Amino acid sequence: MGKKSRKIFVIDTNVLLHDYTSIYNFEENDVVLPIVVLEELDKMKKGNDMINYNAREFTRELDKLSGDKLFNGGIPLGKGKGKLSIETGKPFSARLKGSFPEETPDHRILAITEYLHTKHSDRAVILVTKDINLRMKAKSLGIMAEDYKSDKVVDLEIMQKNIQVISNFNHDLITRLYNEPQGIPVAEFKFREPPVAHQYFILKNNSHSVLAHYDPYSKTIGRVEKNRAYGIEPRNAEQAFSLDALLRDEVQLVGLTGKAGTGKTLLALAAALHQERKFEQIFLARPIVPLGNRDLGYLPGDINEKIAPYMQPLFDNLAVIKHKFKSQSKEYIKIEEMLKDEKLVITPLAYIRGRSLSNVFFIVDEAQNLTPHEVKTIITRAGEGTKMVFTGDIQQIDSPYLDSMSNGLSYLADKMRGQELFAHVNLVKGERSYLAELASNLL
Repeated sequence: MGKKSRKIFVIDTNVLLHDYTSIYNFEENDVVLPIVVLEELDKMKKGNDMINYNAREFTRELDKLSGDKLFNGGIPLGKGKGKLSIETGKPFSARLKGSFPEETPDHRILAITEYLHTKHSDRAVILVTKDINLRMKAKSLGIMAEDYKSDKVVDLEIMQKNIQVISNFNHDLITRLYNEPQGIPVAEFKFREPPVAHQYFILKNNSHSVLAHYDPYSKTIGRVEKNRAYGIEPRNAEQAFSLDALLRDEVQLVGLTGKAGTGKTLLALAAALHQERKFEQIFLARPIVPLGNRDLGYLPGDINEKIAPYMQPLFDNLAVIKHKFKSQSKEYIKIEEMLKDEKLVITPLAYIRGRSLSNVFFIVDEAQNLTPHEVKTIITRAGEGTKMVFTGDIQQIDSPYLDSMSNGLSYLADKMRGQELFAHVNLVKGERSYLAELASNLL
C-alpha cells in the first residue's frame, strides 16, 4: 500500500486512558501524539483508579518505544502497522484563535491537528477523541474527527435479546420438559435458528408454559426451575434465568444487564452467599465515578468516609438479604461472621487490584462505567475456581467518555456471546415498587 494512502490519526488523552494499547489498533496508518497529551498523562499517573493505572501503563508502553525518531519521522509500531510520532506544540492559526482563543489542552491539541492537516494535505488527518465537544470543535475548523471505535459493540439489539419468547409452541414438548429433568435433545425443538450457549426461552402454548435453558455441553434443552438463593426468590422469568446462570458451576462468567430495580446486584449477592462454601472469598466491588466530575477530595472525612456513599448501595443489597432472616438465625449470623473474617468483602474496585482472584466469587457492580480494556484486565486476572459476575445498566453511564455501545459491560456481553462458559441475562421488569418502575420508565 502506498505511503500517500495511509491516514494520520491524532490521539487525544482520553483515548489512551480508555485503552492504553489503543495506538496498536490503527492498522497500517500512522499515529501522532500531541505533546500536550504527555503532559496530561503525567498529571494522571498518581492514584488508584483505573484511569491512573492506564496512564501509568501507557507511559511504560511509550518507554519501550522511546527513541529520537519519536520526534523526527516516527518509529514503527510493528509488522503491518504504521509509525508512532510525537508532535510538539504549534502556534494557533488566526482561524483557530478567532474561535477558541483560550489556550486549553484541548485547543492545543486542535492546533497540532490543524497544523498536520495543512502540512499533509495529500493525506487524511483525523482527530480521535472520546470528547464529543472536541470532535465538534475540530469539525468546525474543517478537520475530520471521530470517536475511538475499536471496541464498540456492533449490534446492541442482538445482545439484549438473549431471552426468546415463543408462543404456540409444541404442547407435548412443554409437557416433556416437566417430566424429563435430564433435558431433551435440541434437535427435537426444530428452532428456526440454533440457540447460542446458555440461551434462555419462555415457551408457551395457551395456558401452558415453561422456562427453558440450552445446555451447550449436552446439546439439550432443559427446564429452568425458580430456585431460591439465601432467602431471595425470583419474582419473574428474567430473575429465574439470572439465578440459574449464577448457580451453574459450568458458567464461570455472567453478565447481568438491566435498569435500576430489576434485581441484578441482589440476585448476584444472594447466589454468592448461597454457594459460599465453594469459594474462599466473595468480593462485591464497584468503580467509583464521582458525580459532577468532582474528585473524592471534595468530600469531607478520611478515605473510608469519602468512599462510604459510593459503597452504600452494595450494603443496602446485603441488608435486604439479612432482613429475610431473624437476627438469631444461622443465616444472619453467618453473614456477620463473613464480614468480620473478610470472607465477604465490599469495596471499591480499585482496592481489589493486587488481590488474589483464585477461588473467589467476584461481583463487579456498575460495570457499565468500566471501559472494555478495564473489563478485560479484570477477567484476565481470574484464577482457578473463580466465578465472575458483571452487573449494570448500559443506559445509565456516569463516565463522560462512554456510551451504551462502547462501555465494558456491553463489550463483554457482545464479545462473549455464544461461549460455553458465559451466560448473559438482560432484565427488563423492575421489582422494587410500582413507583420505582414508573419513574424508571417515564423520567
